[in-house]
Amino acid sequence: MTTATESSAAPSPPGVIHWAARYDILVSLLTFGRERSFRERLLAPARLEPGESVLDIGCGTGTLAIAAKRKVGASALVCGIDPSPEMIARARRKASRARMDIAFEIAQAESLPFPDARFDVVTSTVMLHHLRRAARVQAVIEARRVLKPGGRLLVVDFVRQAGKGLHAHFHRHGRVDPRDLIALVTDAGMNVIDSGATGQWELQFVVGSRMAHGS
Repeated sequence: MTTATESSAAPSPPGVIHWAARYDILVSLLTFGRERSFRERLLAPARLEPGESVLDIGCGTGTLAIAAKRKVGASALVCGIDPSPEMIARARRKASRARMDIAFEIAQAESLPFPDARFDVVTSTVMLHHLRRAARVQAVIEARRVLKPGGRLLVVDFVRQAGKGLHAHFHRHGRVDPRDLIALVTDAGMNVIDSGATGQWELQFVVGSRMAHGS
């Protein structure tokens, strides 16, 4: 596991966001102060059930992981990883204030610090577009690895459409083709069980399932 000190000293990989406080302010502005309902809407296609274990990849400041914890219950395992020490520190503070037991760790999506078949559900929301293509592929492969057989992966990201506005401006550089999201999931060896528009901005979701049998 990479420590906060080590991560701060080493050069940041592409796409790492360190301005945690300003990030929360920006999201609050873009969602008109309704970030909690925004995150819950992004999480909805995962169809979380009480008791399920959840990993949020690229958790940022932790709001979606906290929303997941509310869904699965106090006794269920919820983890969040992000390569930014500042994001993780803020996520831990937010979870503590909410009295939520969530394990937030500094790690990269391409190399998850968890054993095989650890989680029922893995989520990646508005994160993959920050990564280069090779890293996106590896991140989804890693997500599949840590899923239990029959487990689900939820991917949500910006897609290439003629979107306008402040949110489009900040995310224009990394938008993906909707077909690419589906291909990322299927090429990693998962079945797509649901996909579509989130109804929020140009965000598209894909839900993949790791087959219950086989590798």
